[in-house]
Amino acid sequence: MDKSIRLRLIVMNFIQWAVWGAYLTSMGGYLAGVGLATRIGIFYAMQGIVSIFMPTIMGIIADKYVPAQKLLGLCQGIAGAAMLAAGFYGMSAQELAFGPLFALYTISVAFYMPTIALSNSAAYKILEKNGYDTVKDFPPIRVFGTVGFICAMLFVNFMTNGEGVRYQHSYNQFIVSGVLGISMFLYCFTLPNCPCHKAEGESQTLAQRFGLDAFKLFRNKNMAIFFVFSMLLGMALQITNGFANPFISHFADVPEFADTWGASNANALIAISQVCETLGILLIPAAMRLFGIKKVMLISMVAWVLRFGFFGAGDTGSGVWLLILSMIVYGVAFDFFNISGSLYVNMRTSEKLQNSAQGLFMMMTNGIGATVGTLSAQAVVNHFVYNAAEPSWSTAWYIFAGYALVVAILFMIMFREPKNPNEKVA
Repeated sequence: MDKSIRLRLIVMNFIQWAVWGAYLTSMGGYLAGVGLATRIGIFYAMQGIVSIFMPTIMGIIADKYVPAQKLLGLCQGIAGAAMLAAGFYGMSAQELAFGPLFALYTISVAFYMPTIALSNSAAYKILEKNGYDTVKDFPPIRVFGTVGFICAMLFVNFMTNGEGVRYQHSYNQFIVSGVLGISMFLYCFTLPNCPCHKAEGESQTLAQRFGLDAFKLFRNKNMAIFFVFSMLLGMALQITNGFANPFISHFADVPEFADTWGASNANALIAISQVCETLGILLIPAAMRLFGIKKVMLISMVAWVLRFGFFGAGDTGSGVWLLILSMIVYGVAFDFFNISGSLYVNMRTSEKLQNSAQGLFMMMTNGIGATVGTLSAQAVVNHFVYNAAEPSWSTAWYIFAGYALVVAILFMIMFREPKNPNEKVA
């Protein structure tokens, strides 16, 4: 058992998530500041649109043609270069146009989103190859990804450019992300090899050649229900990433809250979510063992209800404690769904399909789910906030909370806990 493996995977996870943390929670505030408030949703929805097909395609390539760690590096390199270009465009453009910025951003996220599944697959393979237990040993490694996300968030929150503008409100957040992406590109080529499973000398169907075998998982009723509800819960994933920063920052324009700390430090306040996420990750092994996947997912769904509900009731003044509570429950809301779900898919699929299955899980959650959810959320926010005579952020948040509650009730009724979660689905 190579003990240095854990450290190398910790570094990989730290950079992997720092790339995203540099702009994910602050981009909405930047777009609102440059006159693109009503298009925040399409930026975040694009992460979902590309996740419908890119993770699946890259999972197929990693399963059959290019080792996962090398493909991870190549995707990060392309994503980082495009994000750097987006940052430099924002810096040089006298009048920012939606088209060029959105095009560069789209290229970047098209190659970044597959790296979430690829980094998980690579970590699982490297751990298993070196004799580690993925359910026990992966979460303490993955927690450093959240640490990287937090560090990047706080960096762009407090750093200012030459004009005194904080990175969270400027194009500099894209430049930071791009530099980290290029660093990740270089680092991935130092990782242990994750061999492909390309069949030699045996006949394959067209579906097998294109790695579509993972879709056979839908033949299993329980797995099909699991993937459908992963998609439904995935609709909640990007809502606070896209709209929490503009929501908290808007209190700076309300006289009663203009001088409050939270109104001018939205990203730092949101970072509490990621701090609590680290604790949520560490709880996953015990939660999976004690409760099983159904109860863990239900806990996540209830946490999403509270996440949105506390936002609806809170403010940056006397109600800031409600915002803090929202940040606290986010750790469970995100981790008990996203990471536990990924581990569950890994446990239930054969080694030859694990990359493709992770891509399928990513497609359902961050792809279809996040796309529909973000575009729907933008419509709700436009109606009740940006286009309303009397803007009401609270109404929007309560609508999101109600949706999460309905999903939780339906999941509780329809999903059945498998008798043996480690049994591979044929």
